[in-house]
Order: sequence, then structure tokens, then C-alpha cells
Amino acid sequence: MTRLWHHALVAAGVLSASAGCFLHGRAGKSVPADRTEAMLAAAAAKRINMFGERGELSGPPYVGRSTTPLRQHTETEIGADTDPDVDPEGVRMVFASTRHSSRPDLYLKSIDGVAVTQLTSDPAADVQPAFSPDGRRVAFASDRAGSWDIWMLSLDGGPVTQVTRGPADDVHPSWSPGGDRIVYCSQSPFSSPWELWITDVADGSGRRFVGYGLFPEWSPLGDIIAYQRAREQGGRRFGIWTLTLVDGEPQFPTELAWSATDACILPTWSSDGSAIAFVGVADPGGAATEPGSDTASADIWTMSADGRHKVRLTDGFSMSYAPAFAADGRLFFTSNRSGHDNVWSLMPVRGGARASDGKLTGVEGLGAVSGSAGAARPTRASAVKDDL
Repeated sequence: MTRLWHHALVAAGVLSASAGCFLHGRAGKSVPADRTEAMLAAAAAKRINMFGERGELSGPPYVGRSTTPLRQHTETEIGADTDPDVDPEGVRMVFASTRHSSRPDLYLKSIDGVAVTQLTSDPAADVQPAFSPDGRRVAFASDRAGSWDIWMLSLDGGPVTQVTRGPADDVHPSWSPGGDRIVYCSQSPFSSPWELWITDVADGSGRRFVGYGLFPEWSPLGDIIAYQRAREQGGRRFGIWTLTLVDGEPQFPTELAWSATDACILPTWSSDGSAIAFVGVADPGGAATEPGSDTASADIWTMSADGRHKVRLTDGFSMSYAPAFAADGRLFFTSNRSGHDNVWSLMPVRGGARASDGKLTGVEGLGAVSGSAGAARPTRASAVKDDL
């Protein structure tokens, strides 16, 4: 996404989404000079944006609007709140924020409440939090050990524990349905492609490489993982893919959303596994996504799990990023429509009642976005390993 996730890591960021969590950095003439960034900084000053690129990267300011009714869930006027995730009961949300520090920490609050609980307070950056399936633990990415690693905290109390170690940057954890494993993306300092890895949560053992890609999300229905992957190594034309684990081995990489001109990034599953939300970034290699631009566009989209019935939920004149579904189907994301990056939500309309009559900018690959276009395209694993 822009220079996302995150979280990000978002649009954030490593990614805040920019990553994202995407990780997401923000810069430009309309942004106050003292505004802090909710973006991951890998290896000290180095950052990783939502395209997986390193360096001193930032992104355009956001001007957010929506085609569906919105609710605002955080209201910081200092720093930024990004990378939201909602617990399995749909009662609490966890997010990363720079409201009290120039480096993001993790916070917890009830969906409809006002009080905010600070979960971490560390000189390092803590981003991309993800609730465990039982809602008792939170996995997140942090550079507190030097490089980015996956860490874990218990909401019942106790010390923060480290799950991954080593010189590689490991970000964007996502839990298996059973809560015993995590998938994440990793980039070695000795090679450029981002890789997808799975590890056991208990002790970080049983690490297994499963493919190339960014920002993986484990399906709640079983061993299917959604992720973003570039059409060619080093490019920003990302598509949304899934892979299936058969006896622990990755099989049948399948492309669900793609575009000749835009980037499709940051996929996330609905709680019943029937839908995927993602972010569409217009002309990701163009001037609009460079620092200082105020014309960048990124929208939240949904589609069915087979890649059909694509619907644009935001209006094409804003930057929306870091989507995360709640149990009731409500979709949470980050927007600066209030003047600062805060967490908002909307309820997608199923059945095409609000289906967009547009497409991602100039995209024929997505076809008739509001209909059943974009049928999945399977690709053998051996043919895609060098594509990211």
C-alpha cells in the first residue's frame, strides 16, 4: 500500500500495514510537522512499508470518507491509532498507537467504551497485535530485541515472551484456528524475498517455510492462508492469494484478486471464513503514492472466499487501510477522517445491495467488481516461489 500495514508494517507499516499494518507511515504538506508515525522501524531507523520495501519511507496523508455508515472507536488527537484487531467475542479491541510515545505501544479497550488500557510500554515499537482464538493472548511484532520478531503477551498477566529469534525481520502474526500455531512473514538480511513461515506458539519450535508472500492471515475454517504477493519481485502490483496446507505441506497457491494497474493488499478473513476483505491501492507505483502527495487513493474491498462477488466499501476518494473483521461481520479499519488516524468501523452489506459499479483504477483483472468476476486462478507452488 502507500508509503500501510500497518500493521502495516500499516499503510501502515515494518508494516502498519504499513504495514501494517499494516504498517503505515504518513507525510506530506497537509500533515503537522510534529505528527508522530505509527510505522515499524526495522533495524533501528530502517522501516518496512506495506510493499515490503526497506528504508526511510513514508506515505501520503489520509482524507477518509465512506459509502456506508461509519462508527468511530478511538479518538486520539495526538499520534495515531492503527492495526486494530477484535477479540472472538466482539467485545474488546486491541490496537497499536503512538498517542503516548513516538514509538507505538499496544492498547486495549472495549468496542463501545471510552477507557483505554495500555498493554505495553517499551522503548521499542510494538505493532500488529492479533488476538488468539480464545481471546486470552495477543501476538504482536516488536523490534525490542534488535530485529523484528514475534512476541506474545497474556491478558491474564505475566511477562511478555519471545516466539521467534534471529537476524531476520519477522512480522504480522496470525493464529491457526486451534491456537497452537502462528503464521508470519519473514525477510532475511541476506535475501530480498519476503517468506511465509509457520511456528508452534508454545516454544517457537517446529518452524516451517510454506511459501513467498507478505501479511499472511490464517482462515478460521482450517489450513488455508491468505496473503499478498507481487506479480514480479520488487514490484508493487500485489494480488491476493491463498494457499492450502495438506498434511502440513503447502499446496495449490491460488490468486483471488489481481489488477494490471493497482495493488491488492492486506487480506483478512471474516470470522466464518466465507469472505475476505482487502485494500486496493490505486496506481501504487505512481507519483500519488510518493511522500508529499495528497491524491493517493486506497479503498476497502470485500469478496467471497472463492474470489467472487467483489464489492468496494469505501468511495475511492480516501485512504482506508488495515481491515479486520469482528465476529458479527463488522469491519474495523484505520482512517484519519477526524484529522488524526483513528479506528473506525462499518458493516458490509451482503448480497451486493451496495455493490460498487466501479473497478480498481483501470483494472480489467478484477473484472466486473460488483459481480462474480475474478475467478480464482490456481498456480503450482514450483512456479511461484520466486515471484515476490
